[in-house]
Amino acid sequence: MHVIVLASQKGGSGKTTLAAHLAVAASAEGPPVAMIDTDPQRSLTIWFERREAGTPQLVEAADTGTAIGVLQERGFGLLFVDTPPTITPQITRTIRLASLVLIPVRPSPIDVWAVGETVAICQGEGIPFAFALTQAVRGAGLTAQTIAALSEHGVVSPSIVHSRVVIAAAMAAGLTAQEAEPRNQAAQEVAGLLDFVRARLLASTRAKEHVR
Repeated sequence: MHVIVLASQKGGSGKTTLAAHLAVAASAEGPPVAMIDTDPQRSLTIWFERREAGTPQLVEAADTGTAIGVLQERGFGLLFVDTPPTITPQITRTIRLASLVLIPVRPSPIDVWAVGETVAICQGEGIPFAFALTQAVRGAGLTAQTIAALSEHGVVSPSIVHSRVVIAAAMAAGLTAQEAEPRNQAAQEVAGLLDFVRARLLASTRAKEHVR
């Protein structure tokens, strides 16, 4: 089972929104998908409680490591872990369990400045990581500048999730953009981001096999 941890020291970067959207998209394509909400604000949990669909499954877990073992035994293929906007020993322990850390970043200098500590933890623990741009404004020059700045630290997803009303409206209803409006461009952006995540997971797996 692959574990994708969404982590960022910056609040409002879109971790919960991406966790929900990626989990829903992945659950429609393959083995069962689970989510764990480690943020005290419980935004992912509140979103899930508003859903009528039972998938992807939200798991209450006092210990993420133990939950991973149980979910793997039950045949889950992917686990998305939402984290609070801070760096604590608990988050560091969670990052150690990750197959991939996805770092959401809004196109702004402040958000770029905030990625340093998360990147440092991933590098120190030897955990693969990548950046995902969220809440971008189409045509804004700042988006290209942010991509250039992030590229100095790691890989940036080519699929950018832009700021769209449908995303916020869907989340409020316990849905995702691809469920609320399947033909909306947001659905394609999420699908592209999921493809990117799968590609990074595959590359990481092959790299580990090569080392062995």
